[in-house]
Amino acid sequence: MATTQLLLLLLLLPFILNPFPNVAVFGVGINYGTLGNNLPPPKRVAQLLQSTLIDKVKIYDTNPEILQAFSNTGIDLIVAVENSRVANISSDVSSADQWFATRVLPFIPATSITAIAVGNEYLTSNSDHQVLDPAALVQAMQNLHSVLIARALDRKIKITTPHSMAILASSFPPSASTFATDLVPTMTSIVAFLADTASPFMINAYPYFAYRDNPDMVNIQYALLGNSTSTGVRDPKGYTYTNMLDAQIDAIRSAVDALGLGPHRTVEIMVSESGWPSKGDTNEIAATPENAKTYNTRLIERAQSNKGTPMKPKDKIEVFVFALFNENKKEGVASERNFGIFNGDGSKVYEVDLSCQFCSGDSNNGGNGGFGEKLSGAVRGPSVWCIAKPHADEKVLQAVLDFCCGGGGVDCREIYENGDCFAPDKLLAHASYAMNAYYQMHGRNYWNCDFKGTGLVTFSDPTYGRCRYPQQ
Repeated sequence: MATTQLLLLLLLLPFILNPFPNVAVFGVGINYGTLGNNLPPPKRVAQLLQSTLIDKVKIYDTNPEILQAFSNTGIDLIVAVENSRVANISSDVSSADQWFATRVLPFIPATSITAIAVGNEYLTSNSDHQVLDPAALVQAMQNLHSVLIARALDRKIKITTPHSMAILASSFPPSASTFATDLVPTMTSIVAFLADTASPFMINAYPYFAYRDNPDMVNIQYALLGNSTSTGVRDPKGYTYTNMLDAQIDAIRSAVDALGLGPHRTVEIMVSESGWPSKGDTNEIAATPENAKTYNTRLIERAQSNKGTPMKPKDKIEVFVFALFNENKKEGVASERNFGIFNGDGSKVYEVDLSCQFCSGDSNNGGNGGFGEKLSGAVRGPSVWCIAKPHADEKVLQAVLDFCCGGGGVDCREIYENGDCFAPDKLLAHASYAMNAYYQMHGRNYWNCDFKGTGLVTFSDPTYGRCRYPQQ
């Protein structure tokens, strides 16, 4: 019976490919801070996010409870080295390896960790009123990358560091922006490192703060991503900016280009934080639920649009919304505690649609629900699997199977004798199981189902009999 079902599956392969070939669906990232004493447990957070369009989460440490909660969810995580730990990790590679081995390694590959953010706004932060050592940041990044190379994880996990807009000498006009003079040597080293390791340049960009500090000079709709040509700003080089976020991104792009590293050493720019507060102090009049809803709705739409900026219209910008929760223990002005889409009790601060049109599970949870709801069996992302092509070269398939069950980290016990997927005892069937497990484990990117041209993505569940094909 199992053999018959497998043959039927192979016959149907031409008809079970992506039924939406012209539909592009891009996920959205979100920042998950935990400086609150009223937040839901990480497991509940992970369960709800699986039924939303959020497919990437950035945290500010390596909280083991969070890392465990996001295992086998299909949601990518960016973890962080706190500013206070950068100096120790910069001291030598062995210190970096010890940190990685104890804080990150125990959770992979079950938890999909795609990047390590070394510090947060490190170059423009003060620690106990002392400026942190820029050289330590660069060395810490290099040490961690050496650790990843030694463990053959440098292609899966990238090393980077988030910056504030304060690293710029000026941000306008965007085409003339440069890094602050005293930071140029450090930024040259960082950008060269990012280019050489194919890692993103992270920028925390907040039009809200620019408007708050200069309300008479900045149009509110320009700050709120209004995309209105009537409120647009024209750059001397001919670029027209209809919203401030695009101008901020291109200002960073110009500063990177001004370092003169050459056309072949390019870096991708990622908006690692951007958001709008729903509440502030009395002088923060723009911090309202209405403005926060408007900004974050437009920000999410922008992240999903696959649009670039006036300077690079074809370059997609990855965006992480700030933030998932209001954090009642954050220091500073009131707005700092009110950037969340959700309150600490799990209710929404304002309505933002997080539903995923092509996600399986109950998509309404993401659109209208809260963290108090009970979810069962929610599955992250589209229902999609990876299997071996029917006529793939058997030598290549065997090599793929050996890789997946070896260095690839797949648990292949199900296709061993007495396992539920051992029968039929055929290379094609065993390779399909292992390839799919690897594909699911690594975030279901199309390149994770290539396997030297032997893999095939399908929207039809290959499960048969007692053999269950995992879907993260």
